[in-house]
Amino acid sequence: MFKKLFLAVLATLSMALFSVAALATTDINKASQAQLEEVKGIGPAMSTRILDERKKSAFKNWDDVVERVKGVGPGNAAKFSANGLTVNGEAFTASSTATAKTKTEKTKVDRNSNKDANAKS
Repeated sequence: MFKKLFLAVLATLSMALFSVAALATTDINKASQAQLEEVKGIGPAMSTRILDERKKSAFKNWDDVVERVKGVGPGNAAKFSANGLTVNGEAFTASSTATAKTKTEKTKVDRNSNKDANAKS
């Protein structure tokens, strides 16, 4: 009985390790262009934009990616993350872009305020 239990546990652990290996991740701050393009949804144009921004400075988190890389919003960030892309080892979460959304909304308010001020002048 102990032998069967041991084999069952061993088989379960082996399958778990295989599953983890199958879900290999690609860190946005370490990946080459070819590695980025292996992530489903990232093509040559997107990988080039990512690398161009990364040359300026490493990405701090998903907010930073959404803010700096044209074409990466919360939807694409979630998709890329589901397909194995990480930022400093972290997967995307819905709350990851709360700061980015707030900054975008603030920028829109600031622009509208400037338009109103210019119109009154």
